[in-house]
Amino acid sequence: MQAPERVDPQPVAACCPVDKQSNCCAPDAKQACCGPAATKNGGCGCEPKSGEFVESAAAGEAVRSAVREHYSQVARAVTGCCGGAGCNASSLQLGYSERDLASVPASADLGLGCGNPQAIAAIRRGESVLDLGSGAGFDCLLAARQVGPEGRVVGVDMTPAMIEKARANAREVGAANVEFRLGEIEHLPVPDACTDVVISNCVVNLSPEKSQVYREAFRVLRPGGRVAISDVVATQPLPPQVAADLAAHAGCIAGATPVEELRSILTLAGFCDVRVVVRPESRVFIRDWIPGSGAEAYVASATIEATKP
Repeated sequence: MQAPERVDPQPVAACCPVDKQSNCCAPDAKQACCGPAATKNGGCGCEPKSGEFVESAAAGEAVRSAVREHYSQVARAVTGCCGGAGCNASSLQLGYSERDLASVPASADLGLGCGNPQAIAAIRRGESVLDLGSGAGFDCLLAARQVGPEGRVVGVDMTPAMIEKARANAREVGAANVEFRLGEIEHLPVPDACTDVVISNCVVNLSPEKSQVYREAFRVLRPGGRVAISDVVATQPLPPQVAADLAAHAGCIAGATPVEELRSILTLAGFCDVRVVVRPESRVFIRDWIPGSGAEAYVASATIEATKP
């Protein structure tokens, strides 16, 4: 197994690099991309073209709809995990233990992850945990064991079928300290400063508004709270035909964020101690997500950690 590629923190540039300005045109995104100095009439970023806001919103909704439909089918066992049928990475391969798998219903483990956020979350007894994109409840049920009866775990998912499945799994094991809420991770249905740990497994890449996701994570964390996420990141630019493919978005490929951009998003959201560790060995299972696409040459799984001051 290859050693992880460690990506050390770097200062955030005051302005967007020219090659990233296309992602920073909209007023609601400019500050997240370029910092507080960005303004509509000057500063960092670039000016929008006519109709660009409408096109951007429509594209984002198209991605969200494709993702919702794909994972509704997964919940109903119509198709497989990221990428398509038969692509499920073994949870043991992702870093979970036999004990983990034995402690939850088999229907909770859908093979949807790209890592094991539990391994970096250092969840403690009595803590509150929030899972972004909780699926059938696998990570939530594992976290519930760690926080104990005095702790609390909340899972948020935008797919009604997944919420229904997760609630059934929680009832099966009698997990009274777990709650599943229907909602979007860009607009979390939880109050401010209520959570000690935000976890997620291969979900943030699916969002067309990643800066908003991390701003929401910052909002709901208590001071000193932490983010512990496994997600797919881009290690080099995706081919245009892959980046524009809705199936590749739903398959955890096309929405991958470059590491440097991800670090900037987290820092501008307010986080400190940002750490991103790329896992090159993840390419072994990523190549099966969209067979023949060569996606493993462009993306890899990574662990993402950060702290709210």
